[in-house]
Amino acid sequence: MRGSLGEKIGQGVFADVHAWAPGQVVKLSKPGIPQWVVQHQTQMTRAVFAAGGPAPEVLGEVALDGRFGIVLPRFDGPTLTQATRTGAITREQAGAILATLCLAVHKTRPPPDALSLREAMDARLRFGGSVLPERITTGVLALIEHLAPDDVLCHSDLHPGNVIMTAQGPRLIDWLGAARAPAAYEIAQCHVLIAELDPEYADDPERATVNSVLQAEYARLAGIAPAALTAAMQPYLPIVRVFLLLGGAMPDMRERLIQRVEAALRAAG
Repeated sequence: MRGSLGEKIGQGVFADVHAWAPGQVVKLSKPGIPQWVVQHQTQMTRAVFAAGGPAPEVLGEVALDGRFGIVLPRFDGPTLTQATRTGAITREQAGAILATLCLAVHKTRPPPDALSLREAMDARLRFGGSVLPERITTGVLALIEHLAPDDVLCHSDLHPGNVIMTAQGPRLIDWLGAARAPAAYEIAQCHVLIAELDPEYADDPERATVNSVLQAEYARLAGIAPAALTAAMQPYLPIVRVFLLLGGAMPDMRERLIQRVEAALRAAG
């Protein structure tokens, strides 16, 4: 696809984002990331966009020096993280925006080839290798088997850094982890990402406000009791933490996360 690699404007665990062509960016895999990772994200993003979900349109695919990329529209605007830090958006407004996006995702028809929660964990275990004690991987797989069946589309990485506040409204990016899972799994993921791990919120004493408003507003929009939502998400917290450990998130918190996972698995057993 026509374009040229421009300035680097963002990065994640698996990819760097560069300017590509007017109004476009390319999300380019980091060296060593296999092509299937990019292909999976491309398939999920295309399918969610086609189903009317809050995903960007895929404009093309490229290969550059052994790295694979997905070409996407360039969304102009700050991330939701940046907007709350500058005061353009309050923490309460940020929580409500995230809740609305969560519900929009969950109301979108899951793509036929979206991985189930068990399949997603199996794939992450294959990719991440044996970085966790066997008792944890065995325990979390058993926990997944005993929980409710997968029922809705989940973004699986829904946090303020993945929301771009454009003039046309908030846009949700980074659909690599999209999977079929209970809605409570998504809310648990948001809880851990925002309240425990989000590095850009680490020095923000008001970050708990974003999380609490997200959960309260999601419960209101979905027509469920807040206490029921809190109870439903609890069993998914160790699963979320294992996904993050396998992805190498926050190495300095590794031991604390492992301890929390082990405690939750003991309580569940």
